[in-house]
Amino acid sequence: MVKAARQAGRPARASVWLDGKAPRGGGTRGGGQPSGLDRDRITDATVRLLDAEGLAKFSMRRLAAELDVTAMSVYWYVDTKDDLLELALDAAFGEVRLPAADSDEDWREQLRGLATEYRALLVRHPWLSPLAGRFLNIGPHSVAFSLAVQRVIRLTGLPVHGRTGAISAVFQFVYGFGTIEGHFIDRCAAAGTSQDEYFHQAMSAVTESPELGEVVRRSADLMEARGGDTVEEMRDRDFTFALETLIAGIEAMVARGRS
Repeated sequence: MVKAARQAGRPARASVWLDGKAPRGGGTRGGGQPSGLDRDRITDATVRLLDAEGLAKFSMRRLAAELDVTAMSVYWYVDTKDDLLELALDAAFGEVRLPAADSDEDWREQLRGLATEYRALLVRHPWLSPLAGRFLNIGPHSVAFSLAVQRVIRLTGLPVHGRTGAISAVFQFVYGFGTIEGHFIDRCAAAGTSQDEYFHQAMSAVTESPELGEVVRRSADLMEARGGDTVEEMRDRDFTFALETLIAGIEAMVARGRS
């Protein structure tokens, strides 16, 4: 239908959340259907399918089969597959635990919590990261997450002109870290091996390569100092240190502004 709009000379809709196409409270689009569907049930099934089969294999026909309805029944509630993907994207953001608006917890702890939650979300749903860059992402859950992040950054004491930069530093880092982590886990699952087995196989192959073996040998001290007995432990240590470095950077910028 987006294609049809373009052919008719009309711009494609920027977001399912605009033009009243998706009530911000969820529920049905309007009218009753004998299938017993509603928008929330369709969105939940979309998230399950994306988790199970990935973004590349997702289709309206596959979703209809999962719901045991016809594809036309699904189109009663959404105009396009993109609309449905945007609804699923926001539904996933609803899983993030947010600090209370009146929380008296230190901003550092709140920021650590939000960053950790966002990382876990990206890992649980590897399909989320490409969609987050494709859509406006202005559904109610996504907006609540953004407002919580802004609220915490205000508590840091950073000047207004530096707050968006701090948000980018922290959450673009988490986005990249969580995306790569999620893809690595997916790759291991597809290969039918554990993360540790896959890592050791890859490192052995690289070490034996004439071109890359020297790089590994020169990095031996870094790997030893990195610590951790498993890939998951190594990743957690890296994530924690990187996040603490960013928090320290925010503290330093605040102190610089006060001097």
